[in-house]
Amino acid sequence: MNRYAMYHATDCAYCFPVSEKEIVLRLRTARGDMKRVQVIYESKYVFGQTQKRAVMRKACSSELYDYYTVTLRLTDTRLAYIFYLESTDGDWYFSEDGVSKQYDYKLGFYNFFQYPYINRADIMEPVEWMRDAVFYQVFVDRFYMGDQKKDRSYINCAWGELPKPKSFAGGDLAGVTEKLDYIRSLGCSALYLTPVFCSHSNHKYDIYDYYRVDEQFGGNEALKKLIREAHRRGMRVVLDAVFNHCSEDLPQFQDVIRNGKKSPYYDWFCIFGDKPDPEKQNYESFFSCPYMPKFNTSNGQVQQFLADIGCYYLEEYGIDGWRLDVCDEVSRAFWKYFRQRIKQCNPQAVIIGENWHDASASLRGDQYDSVMNYSFTKACLDYFAAGRFNAQQMAWKLGELLMRNNDTVNSMMLNLLDSHDTHRFFSEIGKDREAMKAALCLLYLFPGAPCIFYGTEILTQGGYDPDCRRCMDWEKTKSGGGYEEIARLLKDLAAIRREKRTTEGVVSPEEKDGVFILRNRQQNRELTLYINRTDRRVDVEGVTLNAMSHCITENGGIIL
Repeated sequence: MNRYAMYHATDCAYCFPVSEKEIVLRLRTARGDMKRVQVIYESKYVFGQTQKRAVMRKACSSELYDYYTVTLRLTDTRLAYIFYLESTDGDWYFSEDGVSKQYDYKLGFYNFFQYPYINRADIMEPVEWMRDAVFYQVFVDRFYMGDQKKDRSYINCAWGELPKPKSFAGGDLAGVTEKLDYIRSLGCSALYLTPVFCSHSNHKYDIYDYYRVDEQFGGNEALKKLIREAHRRGMRVVLDAVFNHCSEDLPQFQDVIRNGKKSPYYDWFCIFGDKPDPEKQNYESFFSCPYMPKFNTSNGQVQQFLADIGCYYLEEYGIDGWRLDVCDEVSRAFWKYFRQRIKQCNPQAVIIGENWHDASASLRGDQYDSVMNYSFTKACLDYFAAGRFNAQQMAWKLGELLMRNNDTVNSMMLNLLDSHDTHRFFSEIGKDREAMKAALCLLYLFPGAPCIFYGTEILTQGGYDPDCRRCMDWEKTKSGGGYEEIARLLKDLAAIRREKRTTEGVVSPEEKDGVFILRNRQQNRELTLYINRTDRRVDVEGVTLNAMSHCITENGGIIL
């Protein structure tokens, strides 16, 4: 037995309450080491005299590890526990002291694992609507121009022309509102909009007035109408919060440029010297862009200023949450304060971080609800595009990702194949339609909320920014355009998620005979996705898969 592989910790993704009487425990062991794993548990005050036992289920595996899990229903939540391991080289106990052949229960108060008490405030509450949400991301300037009477003098890019970094094509919020029924027809129930506030750029990530929607997009009334019409259709709207940095034309930063250290806003930014000098770039900024100075989010006044903005659009506009731009460069102290303020306004407002890496330290109920799951994106690129993963490696990787965070977070992760910050997925897979359809099936059935980038339904191509931000080609959405099968697939996948209640199942990624398998087990059904990326025909579990094919079954019968 490999003792070095053994891992458990309390008050994290390996031990977390899901209600006032239920707690989930996880244990990591070396892959293939265990025949069976049990947890021995009881109230910490009687653990020395009496114990209960529960068998743990092997939830998934990675290349190196197996992961076991169990949900305990407790009467006394002052929990003490250890693990009983039936391994390939005998039986062992595992406590805070490590692995041992014997265990003295009467002295357990020295070394059992414990969760001392389940306090209501320590339970991470889910944003319920996220469980069933299907997102459609819109880069507003390139989606659709609905206001045909607006001032077009800023537009310097013909619709459909390949964009450049400073191209303006004319898309606006009226255009998004006009296309809500179209978006909904794809099975999407939520919108994620890139920034809409006053800015000099097409992407609006350099904001100089957070309380004004840019007139290029129609102004504040256009945003109010969009939210109103989306809600009337049962759809949610999530806006982009750019709180790491701002435009150099933000009034507070301009005050510092004029007055230096005498400005009351000097400490709002990270400046090295008496006053900021854009030519010398003697202040922190986003990337190396002096026109986007970085906020000092350790400053209490900055924290209040930004949290006030977050609450304003919840209270006055009724938005359904925020996506947090460059959240990993912002102070955790601010995100904790921001979460408190936002959840006081609306406990069901979602907070989604933009963190491309392991964000588990910020996903414990005190900062974000979820993140944009770029780790899932990378796994899909490795499997479908680059060929770095075979089916077994893909199953291992996805299992590992599920073990990073607790189940509540996993149910709210924003899963995506591409976005405004990546190459288009269809281009990355060499315009392989079958691979695209298989990847979409995985996107929709993996735990979390799927998010498609506008134009996915017409297989939009593109390289890195700005090429990934091409104008939506509305001609291709018309009947006979040759893309009906993709739109129909998206609609069918959304229906399967909704009607088969996939979010209520126990999900496990597996491999068999070179085929990737994603199982979703529920009480009365098993929904299974099979993906064969090999160049041969495979018969697996009564299902025949041709080379480079996929299917979804319910209790063994093919449904898609």
